[in-house]
Amino acid sequence: MKHLIVGTFMSSLLATVAFGAAPPTTVEVPPTNRKLDVWYVPTTDEVVNRMLDVARISPLDVVYDLGCGDGRIVIAAAKKYGTRGVGVDLDPARIREAKANAKKAGVENLVTFKVADLFKTDLREATVVTLYLLPELNRRLKPKLFAELPTGARVVSHDWDMGRDWPPDEYIRLGGDGIYMWKMPPVEERGERKVMK
Repeated sequence: MKHLIVGTFMSSLLATVAFGAAPPTTVEVPPTNRKLDVWYVPTTDEVVNRMLDVARISPLDVVYDLGCGDGRIVIAAAKKYGTRGVGVDLDPARIREAKANAKKAGVENLVTFKVADLFKTDLREATVVTLYLLPELNRRLKPKLFAELPTGARVVSHDWDMGRDWPPDEYIRLGGDGIYMWKMPPVEERGERKVMK
């Protein structure tokens, strides 16, 4: 029995060290029981900068990154353009990392990170939305974008499009990466497309 207890403790300790997890007493619990939508794959700095360029960011923009990971996109926008930003992610470990990165970059007064479900996040304040999700998640998100984003807001996606019924306004090939950009049309021109999947 003693060996079993010690073995279990060691397994937990090794898992904590191997995966960088915090001790159970300090882990934030996400406000959902849903599993993570995607695994974390960081976007390269080169792609981040091109995403911000194609979005034509200005200091007046508010950038939302859905599935923000370590926060690099909204942090880069805040550093380069002085924009406010919001990052949401289901993974508490990523949000802790994003907050630490924002503090290190000196932009914690401009950016906010929260553990949240991107499908339940209010986007009405956003003028730019950045994504690095999967094709099916982009398509599920599309009705929300059409329902909540203001006219002229830009949506920029790393690698994945929104389906044939919503072609991008701009596409850039950057080595093995693709960057898609859509500009939200006036509400009266959105028609049935906002409910298409």
